[in-house]
Amino acid sequence: MTPFRNYPLLLVSQFLGAFGDNAVLTVMLGALLRGLSDGTIDGREQQYFNILYTSLLFVPYVLLAPIAGWFNDRYPKTFGLRGGNLLKLAGGALMAVAAWRVGGHPSAAWMIAGYLVVGAGSCLYSPAKYGILPEILPPGRLVRANGLVEVLTLVAILAGNIVGAVLVDRLPAPIAYTVVAALFGSSLVLNLFMTRGPADPSVRWQDSLGEFHANLRGLVASPRLVRMLAGTALFWICGALLKMNFQPWGQQVLGLDSMTRIALLGLWLS
Repeated sequence: MTPFRNYPLLLVSQFLGAFGDNAVLTVMLGALLRGLSDGTIDGREQQYFNILYTSLLFVPYVLLAPIAGWFNDRYPKTFGLRGGNLLKLAGGALMAVAAWRVGGHPSAAWMIAGYLVVGAGSCLYSPAKYGILPEILPPGRLVRANGLVEVLTLVAILAGNIVGAVLVDRLPAPIAYTVVAALFGSSLVLNLFMTRGPADPSVRWQDSLGEFHANLRGLVASPRLVRMLAGTALFWICGALLKMNFQPWGQQVLGLDSMTRIALLGLWLS
């Protein structure tokens, strides 16, 4: 079994990564609020880009799930954690460099590209953070450990939204993006201190892809699982719709004039 020290390193790394994922989104959305105030975009454009930005993180999850699963089965889970955070750092650095070049928020194209790279890192990281738990903890602690990972993730989401809002309201955009990139870098450093876990060279890409599709067909073929998936999907669709419209609603309907006030409203509702 991998040394126990990997467990606390995983928890802190996961917190910082999820914190950065949400902080960078809030900084991106802050650009829309500022653009609306400056008159460079209108309300319709704000709503369009709000929907686009809040959806970007999950696109790699849909497209790259089979690859992420194979990679984390074939190579040590610590490689998946490091690779995921390296991609997140690359995406954050891309936005930070673009922000420094223009002296403000980068163009939409740079933010889209950077956040997609962050999403690819999250996709690679996600199965590793759960898959490594049975390698570093005894079976009797797995349920508690999974719950703790989930709790830390939720706290990081809420805190990331607040801190990201404060960053975009009070600091120049280049500094805000640099702080977010530093969060991803800190998470990566913690992963580098983790002891390497076991690998399985027998896992082949073709077999892993076939198993993924076979499991997907099995889910669709089971009426009970289809109903469960439909209910779960409906829950997340409602949550996504609320999240996509939350900033415009807070600004246009409630008259909130800063990302910090909008984020605090979100914290209260959460």
